Amino acid sequence: MTVELTTLPSGLRVVTHRMEAVETVSLGAWVEAGTRYEAASVNGVSHLLEHMAFKGTGRRSAQAIAEEIEAVGGSLNAYTSRESTAYHATVLKEDVALAVDIIADILQHPAFDEAELARERHVVLQEIGETNDMPEELVFDRFQEVAYPDQPMGRTVLGPPQIVAVMPRETLMDYMARHYSAPRMVIGAAGRLDHDAVVKMVEREFDALAAGGAPAPEPARYAGGDTREARALEQMHFVLGLDGMGYHDPDYYAASVASMALGGGMSSRLFQEIRERRGLAYSIYSFLSPHADSGMFAVAAGTGAEDAAELAEVLCDELSRAADGMEEAELSRARAQLRAGIVMSLESSASRAEQLARQVMVYGRPMEIAEITARIDAVTADDVSRAIRRWLASTPTVAAIGPLGGLPGYDDIAAALRAA
Repeated sequence: MTVELTTLPSGLRVVTHRMEAVETVSLGAWVEAGTRYEAASVNGVSHLLEHMAFKGTGRRSAQAIAEEIEAVGGSLNAYTSRESTAYHATVLKEDVALAVDIIADILQHPAFDEAELARERHVVLQEIGETNDMPEELVFDRFQEVAYPDQPMGRTVLGPPQIVAVMPRETLMDYMARHYSAPRMVIGAAGRLDHDAVVKMVEREFDALAAGGAPAPEPARYAGGDTREARALEQMHFVLGLDGMGYHDPDYYAASVASMALGGGMSSRLFQEIRERRGLAYSIYSFLSPHADSGMFAVAAGTGAEDAAELAEVLCDELSRAADGMEEAELSRARAQLRAGIVMSLESSASRAEQLARQVMVYGRPMEIAEITARIDAVTADDVSRAIRRWLASTPTVAAIGPLGGLPGYDDIAAALRAA
């Protein structure tokens, strides 16, 4: 595996992985600018800025950006999360220079045309409306808000419609000038490439980035609590979460194994007990939501009102049983699933580029696959029990949308978890 990292004099980092078995290259810019960096008055600016980056530059119209990348059979996309924003492309190996040029152009010379901004604000408002009409998506926003109340980490990525609807051009420009600086950006690339050639392209094209850095984001403060909305739906969409581990926590890998064993696949405890044996839900799974300085463990499910009480009871019971110890066979399957997911990412240039960029942003360096799998394999049953007990010692977060009549009260759920 040929992975290389270069830090340019500006502070911009370039990390690449040469993959001999592919004919494509995926590359992108990952920026330390997401929802948790926003003031309440401009919540949604990161996401709106992501949209506007594709709406024209000083030398390319929005149509020209789309036509140039698609004329070589490539693709261009972006996404915003709570801690970062990414702009990425996949092209044939001979078109890397074009991809670098386009991404550099949209991130350094956006036009922010007023007419385009008005249209894109309307597009984002449609996106917000669509999310509000999808309870299976909306419940996660509500969940995040009550887990991290009155702070950036708890706000939505899309932002409130009343803020997005009137967000001016100057807000986007000021935010970009403050946060889109060279030291806060990582260029990640993977595929049939030459590292030195990519570094030279990046150094040449990314020549207008600011050199400074924005203030550190407000620390995340997990609180937990309860949020419920009654809707006339066929199913109740339910999320139960607990305070968890961030990327730098010593128990992060133990938590990863624990979450996988509990609800990471069809052989997991929750899937087998809640869906297969009892038929209480079509969808049931657990997941980790790690951040730089915090994290959550959560279980999500969709169930009918008549099954909500039993589902909540069984879920609390299974978490309690898991804290008392899990069978080695369960943990072995969980480790294998985690290892396989990491190794399989090596077969996708897009996944690999993102993985490397995130590692550099979080840890300051790319991590060897062998190092990651060794940490997974080192997790013991005692480590898993300790991680689960840490979850259970925290205040729970409950979010639900749909027919709520059968769902136990928050205090009852909290008491059941404390009893564990």
